[in-house]
Amino acid sequence: MKQNGELGDFLRSRRARLHPEDAGVGFSGGARRVPGLRREEVAHLAGVSTDYYARLEQGRHPHVSETVLGAVARALRLDDLERGYLFELARPKTPGPGRRRPARVPRVRPAVHGMLDVLNNVSPALVINQHTDVLAGNHLAHALITDFDTLPYRERNLARFVLLHPAARDLYMDWDKVAETFVASLRLAAGRQPDDPRLNELVGELSIKVPQFHTWWASHRVDQCAHGTQRLRHPVVGELTLSYETLALPADPDQIICLYTAEPGSASAETLRLLASWSAPADAEASSPSGHGTARRNTAS
Repeated sequence: MKQNGELGDFLRSRRARLHPEDAGVGFSGGARRVPGLRREEVAHLAGVSTDYYARLEQGRHPHVSETVLGAVARALRLDDLERGYLFELARPKTPGPGRRRPARVPRVRPAVHGMLDVLNNVSPALVINQHTDVLAGNHLAHALITDFDTLPYRERNLARFVLLHPAARDLYMDWDKVAETFVASLRLAAGRQPDDPRLNELVGELSIKVPQFHTWWASHRVDQCAHGTQRLRHPVVGELTLSYETLALPADPDQIICLYTAEPGSASAETLRLLASWSAPADAEASSPSGHGTARRNTAS
């Protein structure tokens, strides 16, 4: 991915979504050749010259001060996540070593596995990284979404499952919305690590196999998938609506717990209890590799 090109595309996409009246820009009437604000209007709002801003959009300004970037972010009305993404794109990248070391297999600490065990009959829970690789999960999460442990190691990825697995279109009742959000999370990860080979491989595969991907990717929407609500239609227990929250693990900066919950007393809560009962192993103690629960260890095969 070319960093300067990404920066220019992002700035143009944010500029195109703003209406002159919303940005406080006087409108003299007549047809506008481009949607949203013109370059000179953004430059005026940011307090820089039109030529300077044009070079920024064209990727011809490799060293931009944080003060200018902050002014551009305010002019384009970026939220905190978009502002951080803008700074990532504009930051000069130093070339890494010519030869990369093989990526280490991420390991989830035993204490985190223990947390998943505790939640096993209450809430589906997964441990994922910023690329949405599934590193571990409890039995209820595998019963709800899919048994990631049965998939080849490179396919144990939540975004890949949502976008490519045929079962996902049946499971997620609002598949388009869910899939677009996962693409936005990959766009955010790509801005932070543009040279990550596994991420680029995944993006390349999705661009070939998912017809809507190009449109979603080109929108330059970014999202952390930090929380939200999903409507699901499980093939065994039926429909349920779950909220999800992501919990950071400070001791493991590249790992987060994705936790699904149902509103107490709701029909979805009862459906989730039914799923837990239906999917529970006959002997949870015997089935656990640690002997103290049923959290699933997702290791390389």
